[in-house]
Amino acid sequence: MDKQPTFSRKEQSAIIRRLLRYLLPHKKAVVLALLLLGLTVLGAVLGPYIIKVFLDDHVAVGNFEKGPIVFLAVSYMTIQLLNVVISYFQHLKFQEIALKIIQQLRIDVFSKIHQLGMRYFDQVPAGSIVSRATNDTEAIKDMYVGVLITFVQAGFLIIGVYIAMFLLNPMLAAFALVLLPIIIYIIYLYRKHSSVVYMEMREKLSELNAKLAESLSGMSIVQAFHQEKRFNDEFDGINNKHYVAMMNNTKLNSLLLRPVVDLVYFAAIMLVLYYFGQTSLQTAVEVGVVYAFITYINRFFDPINQVMERLAIFQQALVAASRVFKLLDEEEVEPAQLNSAAKISNGLIEFKDVTFSYDNQKDVLKNISFTVNPGETVALVGHTGSGKSSIINLLMRFYEFEKGDIMIDGQSIKSFSQQEIREKMGLVLQDPFLFYGTIASNIRLHNHTLTTADVQAAAEFVQADQFIDTLPEKYEQKVTERGSTFSSGQRQLIAFARTIATNPKVLVLDEATAAIDTETEVAIQHSLEKMRKGRTTIAIAHRLSTIQDAEQILVLHQGEIKERGTHQELLAQKGLYHKMYLLQNGVENLSRIEA
Repeated sequence: MDKQPTFSRKEQSAIIRRLLRYLLPHKKAVVLALLLLGLTVLGAVLGPYIIKVFLDDHVAVGNFEKGPIVFLAVSYMTIQLLNVVISYFQHLKFQEIALKIIQQLRIDVFSKIHQLGMRYFDQVPAGSIVSRATNDTEAIKDMYVGVLITFVQAGFLIIGVYIAMFLLNPMLAAFALVLLPIIIYIIYLYRKHSSVVYMEMREKLSELNAKLAESLSGMSIVQAFHQEKRFNDEFDGINNKHYVAMMNNTKLNSLLLRPVVDLVYFAAIMLVLYYFGQTSLQTAVEVGVVYAFITYINRFFDPINQVMERLAIFQQALVAASRVFKLLDEEEVEPAQLNSAAKISNGLIEFKDVTFSYDNQKDVLKNISFTVNPGETVALVGHTGSGKSSIINLLMRFYEFEKGDIMIDGQSIKSFSQQEIREKMGLVLQDPFLFYGTIASNIRLHNHTLTTADVQAAAEFVQADQFIDTLPEKYEQKVTERGSTFSSGQRQLIAFARTIATNPKVLVLDEATAAIDTETEVAIQHSLEKMRKGRTTIAIAHRLSTIQDAEQILVLHQGEIKERGTHQELLAQKGLYHKMYLLQNGVENLSRIEA
């Protein structure tokens, strides 16, 4: 088992302070809730005192005068009824505050995830991120809802009980103060040992989520290659480690929570009885005072037991909060833009000596330089790992680069606002992603400026309307997760329509026709030509037949541009492009073209 990180007291204090800062926007509601809590504590303290007065001033001396007894009875009942009502509103107010805080925390986490750079997603499994946004925030919610209220209530009640005990018998109350350092030491021991256990539990739960997410996303491959047993074994291994961590937690809770506190409680009761037993040898002991002290001891240990029982939740919440705050503090965010007023008007793209590395060790792009004039099409070809997609990733600002520059219309790409880049650059990937919803919502992507006519026109432009019109609901046809009910070609056509609907100035095609069958490819080639007309286009191509009309073809190999030119010029060079064309078309076709 890997050693899990633990927290120092300083780190835990910092996490607690940060969690408490979420209370600041709710200051008025917190003050009201604390006021109601103070009233309930006052009621809890006054109840035993009224019983003490009844026992000592009436029962012990045989004074059963009706008026005072009725007053005490009515007072007691009134206090108890008011306590019930006030406790309800106090609990409701604390719950409301807690749920609003968690609502905001989840929004913060979700917003942060969308600001993270692609490097972060390259390094962290999706299941682990989901675990932080769901399981960890749920653990923090439990802290606000269950733990924070209990801790505050316990603090108020303990103070109230001690005040009442000092008023009744200062000497015995001073003896009872010895209980506090003992309880504090038990809490210290628990937190010290539980932090390791809970970190292990959260990490293993995160790994379970990651393994489950991986299995679900690749289910077809898992079944096709008979990987069910391997995945089951791996999941079972992680699950067993999670079980061991849970059992360690159970053992710790069984030892340091209720049993030890009960032991201290019994010692306190014995101390009270011993004190009154010794006192009774010298002077009369009031029965009411004995009753009140025993009741106050019970009232003292009730919140202590509640605190101890919720220490487990509290410790889990601290571990969960550390993971959530680590995500919120993540510095690997998407590349920053200047948010200037610069606009992409012509679409002139220049790469100037761009060098790039994903891990800051091995360069995947080396001194890349080329120019794409407005309205021209430049195709990127090369074997797997040659750097084609990396060029697209930098152009779309998915990753930051440090060496060289990328210019658009004579200005650095870093000087444009993110909104301008997203609006003026249209991207179509090899594996298009469709969201849950309808065909129309996937084309529109909640761009409310696009009318129904615009959506339909975009679909007609790429000839997606031909299959959409055959569907029962047409443009309102439901789309399941990732569009799994549509063929790869149909998903790609919807992605084409989505891109063309925004009328981009620059078109980026990342092997956009690779997932389309030959018949469908032929059908949309005319549409692609129309899409490219008047737009600067950068296209990654697997099938060389689709980019023969490009104004310039760049041949990449191991992160460098080895060849550049038109289709005919590259064939004449008889280099890498020539060999790639031979592999795809055969020698006979090549001879006919050269002839």
